[in-house]
Formats: sequence, structure tokens, C-alpha cells
Amino acid sequence: MAESAVSTVVQRLGDLLIQEAVFLDGVNEEVYGMQVELQRMQSFLRDADRRQDEEESVKNWVSEIRETAYDAEDIIEEFALKVALRRRSGMVNVMKRYATLAKETIELHNVGNEIQIIKNRISSLTNSLQTYGIIQRNDDWSPGLGRQQQQLRRSYSHIVEEDIVGLEEDVKVLAEQLVNSNGIVSICGMGGIGKTTLAKKVYHNSMVRHHFDAFAWAYVSQQCQVREVWEGILFKLTNPSKEQREEIANLRDEELVKRLYQVQLEKKCLVILDDIWTIPTWNNLCPAFPYWKTAGSKILLTTRKMDVALHPDPTCFLHVPPQLNDDESWELLKKKACVDNNYPDLRIRAEIERLGREMVGKCTGLPLAIIVLGGLLATKKTTFEWDVVRKNIISHLRRGKGDEQLLGVAEVLALSYHELPYQLKPCFLHLAHFPEDCEIQTKKMLRMWVAEGFVSSVYNGVEEETMEDVAQRYLGELVERCMVQVVERGTTGRIRTCRMHDLMRDLCVSKAKQENFLEVFNQSVASDHLADSFPWSMVREARSIGRLRRLAVVLEGDLHKFIPSGYKRNSHLRSLLYFHEKACHVENWGSLKSVFKNFKLLRVLDLEGIQSHGGKLPKEIGKLIHLRFLSLRDTDIDELPSTIGNLRYLQTLDLLTWNSTVQIPNVVWRLYRLRHLYLPESCGEDSYKWQLLNLVNLQTLVNFPAEKCEITDLVRLNHLKKLVIDDPKFGAIFRTPRVRFYRLQSLSFVSNEDSTVVQVIQGCPNLYKLHIEGQIEKLPECQQFSANLAKLNLLGSKLTEDPMPTLEKLPNLRILRLQMDSFLGNKMVCLDKGFPQLKSLFLYDLPNLEEWEVVEGAMANLFHLEISNCTSLKTVPEGLRFITSLREMEIRSMLKAFRTRLENGGEDYYKVQHVPSIAFRYCDY
Repeated sequence: MAESAVSTVVQRLGDLLIQEAVFLDGVNEEVYGMQVELQRMQSFLRDADRRQDEEESVKNWVSEIRETAYDAEDIIEEFALKVALRRRSGMVNVMKRYATLAKETIELHNVGNEIQIIKNRISSLTNSLQTYGIIQRNDDWSPGLGRQQQQLRRSYSHIVEEDIVGLEEDVKVLAEQLVNSNGIVSICGMGGIGKTTLAKKVYHNSMVRHHFDAFAWAYVSQQCQVREVWEGILFKLTNPSKEQREEIANLRDEELVKRLYQVQLEKKCLVILDDIWTIPTWNNLCPAFPYWKTAGSKILLTTRKMDVALHPDPTCFLHVPPQLNDDESWELLKKKACVDNNYPDLRIRAEIERLGREMVGKCTGLPLAIIVLGGLLATKKTTFEWDVVRKNIISHLRRGKGDEQLLGVAEVLALSYHELPYQLKPCFLHLAHFPEDCEIQTKKMLRMWVAEGFVSSVYNGVEEETMEDVAQRYLGELVERCMVQVVERGTTGRIRTCRMHDLMRDLCVSKAKQENFLEVFNQSVASDHLADSFPWSMVREARSIGRLRRLAVVLEGDLHKFIPSGYKRNSHLRSLLYFHEKACHVENWGSLKSVFKNFKLLRVLDLEGIQSHGGKLPKEIGKLIHLRFLSLRDTDIDELPSTIGNLRYLQTLDLLTWNSTVQIPNVVWRLYRLRHLYLPESCGEDSYKWQLLNLVNLQTLVNFPAEKCEITDLVRLNHLKKLVIDDPKFGAIFRTPRVRFYRLQSLSFVSNEDSTVVQVIQGCPNLYKLHIEGQIEKLPECQQFSANLAKLNLLGSKLTEDPMPTLEKLPNLRILRLQMDSFLGNKMVCLDKGFPQLKSLFLYDLPNLEEWEVVEGAMANLFHLEISNCTSLKTVPEGLRFITSLREMEIRSMLKAFRTRLENGGEDYYKVQHVPSIAFRYCDY
């Protein structure tokens, strides 16, 4: 990853020369010279990166140049930090001023000498290129290249685990076993064989969905937290309210076990326990499951170990997924590599098949390895490129030792990393921060990528793409290469959450350690686990010698000190992240002072969810002038110091704390590089007025502080993409001619005048998401809404006219929520061809609704329907039986008679009998 590291440093030095010119006065030429030297070396690094696993000497050379580039960045940032902090402290008298100038002169001399030493190191390393036979390579990759092929693949990228070849019969057998037999069902097989994929197919099978009343899926994994697994399963089986969740969280373990046990006796429940590693793990979990006492509820577990699979019940139904045969393997590879689309010429396709079959043979029938190989080959355009990949696989296998089957899989996965464009390597390695089986929130992660400097804005020929857009494209490329799995997509198709397969994560963690990219400190096991049964022959686990730059701390309990003892001297740390699944407390926020004093080069600091006893963030935060990402979300901090205004590089500031009020000083206007600002409901009681005019880069503003700012300040924020505001005066700014928010994609606001809504909607012509709270006597006409609108929430609108004739004409609407008296009439009608793209419909708290009619042909793509607390509604529409796409229904807080009509044998069951999953919640009154 040396090429990526050097590229990042070159870009950073360029930024410093521009942005820190006042602080680098006197060493500008030296910094520029160092930047040029590193640029000259970049084109050689591509070849060196690819060869470092072949020769130890090349590996050492790569490690040394990477550390040299990091040292260069450290020297310049430290110098800029010293000068900035000294000048900010102010001068008391002339004598102090002269003393300061003298000190700066000495430091200028010293930093000049250090830069010269770095340049000499670079020159020496450059001269050794010939010794190692490293050649210059100018091949490049751009996220904009091959866009048509990317679009073809993107249609399938979100179904990484949906590609089942040769397992249709397995799904059928397992589904019948769960429905018709007693006892536990176990799926056992090696990592990557497709156990989870198969279990998910069974979990969503229509026969299974009709048979069971409630469903729960739990990822168990190696670091099993028994209490959290129990709670998660109970939440999914009972779908409790917020108050009930809090009550469950306060139960003693034995009370929790008893309640979960009882639920499975009372209802037919299907519980999936995915990825159980050890017998003790099962022994800890099993008291909550009455698997031998009831023929109704069932457990399906997946594991890699046969003794674990048979331990709960030696007579259980055991299924061992077979490895794919040659034809099935080629069929799966062909799908993932888009062979039929990319190679229409039959002669070329025959050669592609010959090469593909040889390569896929090295995957030994393991679906994960085949999928990853397919993702890699999908980026290759010629038979020559396919042959290069084939030779690389064979070459790596010849160097490996051990089980040939495991080696083939390991080398295919590792090759997928080596074949990444250098821009994507740090993004992939960054995923090693996240714990095993973690569902990663991508919006937050992408902003960290931007803060770390992994991405830069790109001009696409029309306008400059934002760094966040480029980061999203980088993630999409990792998904298309099947190195990352999509868990959930948002309304517009963007990836909302993602995860990594265990084996791919093992590669990621192992490679991150080798590259000295990051360390993961796990409170319970002291260091992150690497699968020692898997032979990463290309990935040496020993960490390269060098300065630690990123640290992830995985917490299992309370936090006694922010920095583990072994890491306190790593003053060059750039990123510090904390992960915890349960409540985490620290004695007081004052202990953060040591972090702020010792790690002044931090760019990313994520404290999300850590609790104390309230209090003020220490003023020493102001020393982190290089900080770009700061999250205090879900902490209990209730006051910020004025020194927060020193953080002039800050891009993301998240203050959505547990407290509805946080005292924020009038310094936010100084953070002019802010791109994403999340504010609490109230920013304090002082009378000072803020000015947001300086925040011209702002893209996200959540909870506009109406009590602090003039509403007209918003007009100057031309880059806003997301705005959440509850100021009733918001609509007034659109009465001024030519006020438009052309970039705004997501808007949540409060309406208090019916005329305001039309003005607001027309003033935001490119919205994708719209949430309106408050009364609207009449909806705007459909042509007045944005044609892009994909998600609409109406809350408390009190409409008297049926909204469906207007809303069903919105061409791209995918999610519609009508909530809390949004419609006061008694009848709604959905007409033929209406709602052509609607996927999810939510009808909540519409007490007057008595009749709902759906004409055949309406909502042809509806997938999910929820009806809650519409107590006057007697039955579901006849037209639901024509919506064959409908897969999920949830009925909650409705009369018992409504439920009875829809259940099997009820008079309305024929309308919904085609729906695989129907859940009833609180329908007993």
C-alpha cells in the first residue's frame, strides 16, 4: 500500500502549502522539493507493491518508503501545529514577541534540517530501485472508467449472498425439515461454503414464513455476548415498544431467559443462530431455548465445527452443504464476472471460458472464493487480462505451503486485495477498524475516509463531484469486487449499511497489520483475533515496524482509561475510534485531557455512545487543530468549550447527544470548513446570535438553531444537501424571488400555513426525501413536487381530501408514510397504474379511515405494507391479492377482529395468502 500512502502524503503536502502558507513561511521551498521527490517515486511504487510478497527485500523497501512518507507528513504538521498554537496564544509585550520570533527562527532551521534528511532518505531509496529491479508503471485506474460496465454490475451488487447455484434442493430440504420435523436443524461447513447464504434463503422461504409466527436472526460469532444475543432475539420475536425495551434491558439474566423461553412456548418461533464457534458458547445460550419441549418453535444453527453442530442434539438433522462441482462453479463465476454481457463474441467467450474454468478450479468449489474472483474478473476487459490473473493465481499457489484447498481460497481472496487500484486500498484496510459481524453505517464511515484524506473531489466534465460522492463510488467498487457485502440500501439506492464476510475480514485485519495501517485493541482478548486455521500465505501477520497511526478500541465494559497502557507514546496517532455494543461509562470527561495533549495530530475522533455524568468537554480539545471528524453522538456531554472554535479543519461535527440541550459557545462560525453539522435540539440559553454565513461548505445541517440564527442565513448555504429545521419561519424565505436550494436532496420541516408548503416544495426542485410535519389543508399538485422524490413522510397534516390521487402520480416514489392524523377522511382509493415504483407503504394512526380501495394494477411493485392503529378500518383491500410483489405485511395495534379475518381460515385470508411474511403485533383488543 506504499503507493497509496505516498499519494496521500503528496496530496496532503500540497494542501499544507496552500492552506498553511502563513505557518510554513520560510520552508515552503523545502516542502515543495520533498513533494516533488515523492511524486517522482509514485510511478515505481505500483510495481513494488505488487512484488513485495515475492521478495523480502522489496517488502522491506516498500515499508521504508511508506514510513518515510509518513515521517515527512509528521514533520510538516507538527511544525504547523507549533506555530499555530503559539500565535493563537497572543502576545503580552514586545519582549515576548521578539522571544517568540527567535524561537520560530530556530524551529525553522530545525525543520529545514529534518526536511533535508527526509529528502536524502528518499534519494537513497530511489537510487536502490535498480538494485531490486523495480520498474516504472503508468497504468492507472479512475472511478470514472468503465462506467457502463460498472452500471451493468451495479444492478447485482446488492445481492452478493443471493447468488445461489446448485443449492435449490438444499433450501427445499431444510425448509421441509423445519416445518414438518421436531428438534434442531444444523448447517455445518467450512468458512465461505455458503452456510449463511443458505440459511437466509431458508429464513425467507415462503413455506417457512407461512408456518411460523415470529422470526429472529442472531449473528453469534467468536466474540459472543450472551446477554446481547438473548435481548436481540427477544426484541425481534416480540417487537416491543421503547418503554418495553427499557424494561427488558433492566431484567436480570434469569428473568430475561425466562421471558424469552416463554415466548417460544406460546408462539411458533424460528430462531437462526448464525456462526456458533464453540460448545461453551452454545452451553451459555441454550437455557433460553426450549428446543426439546415444543414442536412449534425451532432453532436453525450454522457452524464451522461438526462437534458444535451435533452437541445440542446428536440426533438433530445435520446438513453439510456440498462444494460446487466444476459446472456449478463456472456458472457462478460467469454470473459474477458478467461474461455473457461483457463478451458477446463467441470465439472470445470460448477462450474466456477456458481460462475461467482453470481459475475456478483453484477455488475448490467454495462459493465465497468464486464470488470474489468473479468480482475481480468483472473489472478485466480482455482475454489477456484474464490470463494475467490466471498466471498470478498459479504463481502464488506455487509459493504457498499447506493444504492446497485452503491455499487456493486464501490466494484468491488475497489476490483481490493486490489487484485493487491504489486509491481503494486504504478504504478497504479502513474496514479492519470495525468488529466482527458489525453492521457498518456507511455514511459515517465515508466521512471518515474523507477526513483521513483517502479521497479527493473529482471534476466529471460538468461540475466538481463532492468528496463524499467519490467515497460512495469507492465503496461501490469494493462491493462490485465482492469484497464488501451490502446489508441495506437507502431510498435512492445508496448503500446504507454493509458488512464483511469473516474470511475477507480476516484478510483485511491481517493486511492492515502488515501494512502498519492500524491496530485493534480488544478489551477482552487484548488483540484482534486472526483465523489461525486459514493460511494467509501472502499475508504475513507480523506488523511492520513503524509509528502507529490508527487505533480502534473495542470495549466490553466500562472505560477506565481512554488510551490503553501500551499505546500512550504513539503521539503520531491520526485516528482514534471506540466500539461498544452495550452501555459504556467513563468516570469523568476530564480524563480526555491526556488524549488531547498527547495526540495533537488526530484527524478522526469518534466517542459515540460513551457516557459519564454529564459535564463539559475539556478545553484542551482546542489543541487538535488538524481534527476533521468529531462525533459526540449519544454521549452525555452538555457543554462545549470556546476552544472548539480552534478546529478550523473540522469537516464533521456530530453533537446529537443524549441531552436535548448542549451549551455551545458562539464560535461555530469560525469552523468554515464544516461539511456536516448535527446540532442538539437546543444550543443553550445565552443571548448571542450566531452567524452561519461563513459555513459555505456545509452540506448537512440537522436541527437548525432557530433561537440562535437568522433564518435568512440559510440562503447563503448553497451546498446544502440535507436540512432538518423546525422553525415555522422557514417557509417565509421562499417569498423572496429567486430563492432556490438546487442541491438540497433531503428536507424535514414544520408547516404552519398551507401556502408555505407549495412555496417550499417549488423552492427545492431536486428533493429525494421530504418530511413535512404540521397541518396542510391541501396537498400541492403532483407536478409541483420534485420529479426525483423517492421518500415522503406526512405527519399531522390533517388532510380532508384523499391524498392518493395526487401522490400516486409521483413517478419515483418508493416509500410513503402517512402518520398521525395526516389524513382525516374515511376513504382512500389507489387507482390502476398508480404508484408505479412504490416499495413500502406505512399507514399509522389514521383513526377515521374506514375504507381503503386498491384497484387491480395499482402499486404493482409494493414489497412491504404496515398498518398500525387505524382502528376504524375493518379489512384490507380486495386489490391486495393482485399485488404479487408483496412479500411482507405487519399489522399492529389493530382490533382482534381485523387480525382474525386475515389469519389462515379467516374470511379475508385469500387476499393475503400469497404474502410469505405476515406479522401481527398487539392485535388482541
